[in-house]
Amino acid sequence: MQKADIGLIGLAVMGENLILNMESKGFAVACFNRTVSKVDDFIAGRASGKNIIGAHSLEELVQSLKTPRRIMLMVKAGQAVDDFIEKLIPLLEPGDVVIDGGNSHFQDTARRTAYLESKGLLYIGTGVSGGEEGALNGPSMMPGGSPAAWPLVKDILQTICAHTDAGEPCCDWVGENGAGHFVKMVHNGIEYGDMQMICEAYHLMKSIGMDNAAMHKVFTQWNEGELNSYLIEITRDILGYKAENGEAVVDKILDTAGQKGTGKWTAIAALDAGMPLTLIGEAVFARCLSAIKEERVVASGILKGQTTPFSGCPEALVEDLRQALYASKIVSYAQGYQLMRAAAAEYGWNLNYGGIALMWRGGCIIRSRFLGRIKEAFDRNPNLSNLLLDPFFKDVMDKAQAAWRRIAVISLQTGVPMPCMTSALSYFDGYRCDRLPANLLQAQRDYFGAHTYERVDCPRGQFFHTNWTGHGGNTTANTYTA
Repeated sequence: MQKADIGLIGLAVMGENLILNMESKGFAVACFNRTVSKVDDFIAGRASGKNIIGAHSLEELVQSLKTPRRIMLMVKAGQAVDDFIEKLIPLLEPGDVVIDGGNSHFQDTARRTAYLESKGLLYIGTGVSGGEEGALNGPSMMPGGSPAAWPLVKDILQTICAHTDAGEPCCDWVGENGAGHFVKMVHNGIEYGDMQMICEAYHLMKSIGMDNAAMHKVFTQWNEGELNSYLIEITRDILGYKAENGEAVVDKILDTAGQKGTGKWTAIAALDAGMPLTLIGEAVFARCLSAIKEERVVASGILKGQTTPFSGCPEALVEDLRQALYASKIVSYAQGYQLMRAAAAEYGWNLNYGGIALMWRGGCIIRSRFLGRIKEAFDRNPNLSNLLLDPFFKDVMDKAQAAWRRIAVISLQTGVPMPCMTSALSYFDGYRCDRLPANLLQAQRDYFGAHTYERVDCPRGQFFHTNWTGHGGNTTANTYTA
């Protein structure tokens, strides 16, 4: 019997399309699904006549694979992954590789890597981005886990992934244990931010009376310039789409956004690391605010804003909005890269920041022309601490700043919420400020809790306490964490 190059468990839309992708690139694939009837339906349907083997049990799947075996899990993140791992372990041999292609939390991946290595097996947790189309035609993939596993799966993953126009694979080794899924998590957080900022631009244009046709034209133009990206492209298409009855479908969609949790994970990771991921945090909260639709409807009849209608030039506003969106997008990526740098230091990962931008150039949801500029920035300076400090991005911020501030003012005057773009501007102003009011904050903390403070006229690491009331004594709490 012919042996397959790789096995895949989970025949939902991503699993099926990845199998068809692998087979189309010359790999023999074995597949299994917990509901076995789906295997038969797939083999008789989309997989008919192709070099794909259907297995009716895990034992059959394992027996159908070449050694060392490579088995990819495309199942729901969480307990299902652990359950399949436990079932596979007794069937595998030392050196076999298990690959989790779901949206698992990076700490779960780190735990599973250590666990399978203790059994003599190898483990990879890889982010897979690009949705249904990407899975079929070439996704962006971010693998991490057991370093010894990478040479065993590199050929398959770099063959089936997306490639840049120059032919570079949008898949490369990220790092040990949970590094791959951490980078995918940050990718998803940036995706939240990009989507919310586009929605804010749409909201402001709609509020001044622009119709869908006019906004479709704007996004068409934006996609031809520096904002060129998959998300701008699909927004253009959505605004131009009409149902058979002539209705604009986007106008009929209820304004309550869902989420799967990866944006929330990114924000939590940033809080844990002490990193100011303000824009992505606002994007997550914007979805939460949208979800309380009934409360908002009631509030809209009670709370009235003291706003000023827009009376300027719509064309000038659109150009300002383009620059504000671009500047805010730079802040979002700068914050995401700061978080990855902090995680790399904490977990001992040697992340290739330019390489990560390259992995995101094709196949994934946040793919854009802009990512090439990020790779160039890290090529110029691999130790770049913040994208805002790169000469190219500094120049962009200098040129866009006036427009960005005008949009923030218009947002406040018209009462159109733009939490991501305005928080991005606040971050920019805070990051470039050499003295923030945290001196007063530290005085407050020392006053009520004797938390101590440092002084500008003394070396860092030397702490002081003031007996502010005259009867507080000299006992202090532990020093703060900055």
